[in-house]
Order: sequence, then structure tokens, then C-alpha cells
Amino acid sequence: MYNSVFFIVLTWMSTVIVFSGVPARSGDSVLKDNITVRQGDSAVLKCNVDGKVSRVAWLNRTTILFAGNEKWSLDPRVTLLDNTAVTEYSIKIQNVDIHDEGPYVCSILTNKKPKSTKVHLVVQVPARIANISRDVTVNEGSNVNLMCQAVGRPDASIIWKYHSPRGMQKFVTEGQHLELTAITKEQSGSYECIASNDISSPDVRIVQVTVNYPPFISKARGTGTRVGQKGILQCEASAVPRADFEWYKEDRRLFNGLNGVKIENQGKQSMLVFFNVSEQDYGNYTCVAMNTMGMTNASIILYGPGAIHDVNGAAAATRCSSYLFSSVILLQLLKF
Repeated sequence: MYNSVFFIVLTWMSTVIVFSGVPARSGDSVLKDNITVRQGDSAVLKCNVDGKVSRVAWLNRTTILFAGNEKWSLDPRVTLLDNTAVTEYSIKIQNVDIHDEGPYVCSILTNKKPKSTKVHLVVQVPARIANISRDVTVNEGSNVNLMCQAVGRPDASIIWKYHSPRGMQKFVTEGQHLELTAITKEQSGSYECIASNDISSPDVRIVQVTVNYPPFISKARGTGTRVGQKGILQCEASAVPRADFEWYKEDRRLFNGLNGVKIENQGKQSMLVFFNVSEQDYGNYTCVAMNTMGMTNASIILYGPGAIHDVNGAAAATRCSSYLFSSVILLQLLKF
């Protein structure tokens, strides 16, 4: 019992006076590289001994792991390798975690003189995104700040990539923060945070950015139709949130199923359908698209097959009437 206690005291003293290195033969004082393992892997700490060694022990800082073949550590992950050479005294740590990092000492008693070898275990941790901004919806013109924080050893690097709804991809910036000033509708889409440190595959998370913007009519198509035939006026508007549509002839609003017309709305497209065109149906119609961000309108003409239809003139009339008609609709809405 006395010898064991004395040996433990000597091994503890050895942890104070030695410098960083790796296991070597007893009496070897040459400094060597650290042992580096990835989190979750196993680490084998080797200590080479010779026939002059009477006692050996492994310590982690000031905690005894093994004294000879006797295990002192309560950690089931730490085992003594018994299938090694006679001159080797090695231990294995399974499923290494970050708290296992630090100095380990193989303490050797030779001819009643304690000697030690020391190894520093370095644990590498794959990059992992620990915190990231949630999906965000903003109005066009607002400022957007996205954040992505990652952990890892070595420190993780972060880059941002942008994926547009049309499939375009491009690098945006690097670092934890991404700032979008006065955002436009063209900048809506997916922003990908990629964290990596070359220990394993990068960790990837996505923030969806939705930009609200007022309707923009991208298609306003008139048509020439004979009396008694079916005629269709088409109006298409891009908007977020999705636009609601209304149809007018002059200042009179048209309703679905009345006056021989049907209004069909499908996504961002609205159609005014005439099942049996009459002379009275010919003329100028207005498509109004609106959402919470604003409203716009376009003038569309239903004309007979013999009428002279100037496409450029109709487009100019659409632009000119847009402002006047918006005022009329706004006044009507205020009455309610």
C-alpha cells in the first residue's frame, strides 16, 4: 500500500515538470507532435517501455486512468490494450469528445526513479451551424439582416450563396452576417449558409427570403372576335402577395356570371370570357390587379374582326389611362 501511494505521488509530480510531447521510450525526453483525432473517433495513446520498468501508469491531468493493469477511471470508454507488444503500454479512448482534449501522461518507474512521457490530445470538431435566422418576409425597399453562427474546431468558415426562384445561383458574401439594403423583388429567394472547416462535409442551412411588392401587369392581351363567337381578354400580373383581380367596362365593375361574361382567375392570370360576343360587348375594358402593397391596371380592347387595331396605340392608351383609372378605383373603394 505504501509503495502504491508513493508511486502515485511520484506520477503526480511528473505531470507538473514535463513538457508537451508524445509517448516515447522510458527516459526519452525528445518532444514530438500531438495526437489529433476527430470528435467521435477513437484515440490510441501509446507508451513504450522496456524490461527495466517496474511500474507504469496513465494519467489525465491529475486523474489516474490506469495503474499497471488496474483501472482507476470510471469512464467505460477508456480501456487498456492488452494485445500489444510486451514493450508497449497503451490505452484507447473510444468516442472521443471535446472534454477529452488535454494532456495525458504515461508515468514510468525505473530503478526507483520516476520518468514520464506526455502527449497532448487534440480533438477536432466538424463544423456545425448552431444558430441561423428564420425565414423572413419583408416589403420591397426594406433592409434585411441575416445571421448564421457555426461552431467547430478548427473554427468554421461561413459563406453565403443565393438561389433565385428561377434557378440562378451565385456567391454573395462570407462571414456570419449578410446585409441586404433596400431589398428588391429580384432578391427574393433562398439564401444558403455553408459552414465548413475541412474536418467533414460542410453543414448547410437555408433561409427563405420573401419580398412583398405591388402588382405589375406583365401581360394585357386584347382580342378580335366576331359577333356570336367566344372571346377572351387576358390579364397577367406578378405580385407578392398574389394579386386579386377586378374587371371594369368604363367605370362599371363586371361580376362573374352577369351580363354574359365569366371571370376566371388562375394564379397570377385573370381572364374575362365572353361566351357569345355581341356588338354591345365591343370596347375598352380595364383589368385591375391589387394586393396589400398597392394596385395597378391595364386597358384591354375587345374589337371586331374588321376593326383597325393599333397595338402600339393601345399600349400608349394603357399607360395614359393607368393613373386616371387608379384614382377612380381608389375613390370607389373609399366609398365603402
